[in-house]
Amino acid sequence: MINNTGGTEANKTLGSVEKAFTVLEQLRQMRKTGVSELAKQLDLPKSTVHIYLQTLQSEGFVVQDDGEYALSYRFLEYGGDYRNESRLYQVAKPEVDKLASETGEVANLGIEENGLRVLLYKSDGPEAIHDNAPIGEYAHMHWTALGKAMLAHYPTSRVESIIETHGLPRANEHTITDADELVTELEHIRERGYSVEDQDRRQGVLTIGAPITDRSADTVISAVSVSGPKSHLDDQERFEELVSAVKKTANVIELRYSHY
Repeated sequence: MINNTGGTEANKTLGSVEKAFTVLEQLRQMRKTGVSELAKQLDLPKSTVHIYLQTLQSEGFVVQDDGEYALSYRFLEYGGDYRNESRLYQVAKPEVDKLASETGEVANLGIEENGLRVLLYKSDGPEAIHDNAPIGEYAHMHWTALGKAMLAHYPTSRVESIIETHGLPRANEHTITDADELVTELEHIRERGYSVEDQDRRQGVLTIGAPITDRSADTVISAVSVSGPKSHLDDQERFEELVSAVKKTANVIELRYSHY
């Protein structure tokens, strides 16, 4: 069956909805802009962009100030409500806070959605150097310790599907971009029980992660990590302390999740 946008029944979409989200994504990247500049970036008629912005503003998802448009905090309300209803978040939040407090570093909780790592929650320890990663951020799985900790325990078919969909793009010279090399790294992660993000994405940042399993289904559902300056975390004694702390936190979250 052919729909009015030219797609098949299996993949039919509404072009107007797609375009609205394209407008929102471009507005997110530009932070704040006028109609003319936004239309130029999208290569769309100014009148069309203006209609979309007016519609989104009337629904509360865009705000306008002195002729410039920006996303509204309505998205925070939607995301916050959804996250707060998550059993994983309710169980893990106090443990992530405790991990940050005890290690003094940035502690993170991540999940996978549509083949990407989502930063579900983070907590800054008393000595943490803020890494500027916003809660809700999506990132390639192979870039992060959280993502690699989860990938290491996925079925091979799932890993291959994620690579096929998103590829293995380079963040910097430290990023793994070869599928065979990534598979070898994932094998090492399974063997030792933790993952390492050694500047894979951000220069000077080292992160240690561990998977979180739903024991009732024997399925990895999340991961937890600590991040900090490589110069500070790379000391062997300090590194081993953090590995132990991260794995312990993952274990506690697993137990609490199983009995929540």
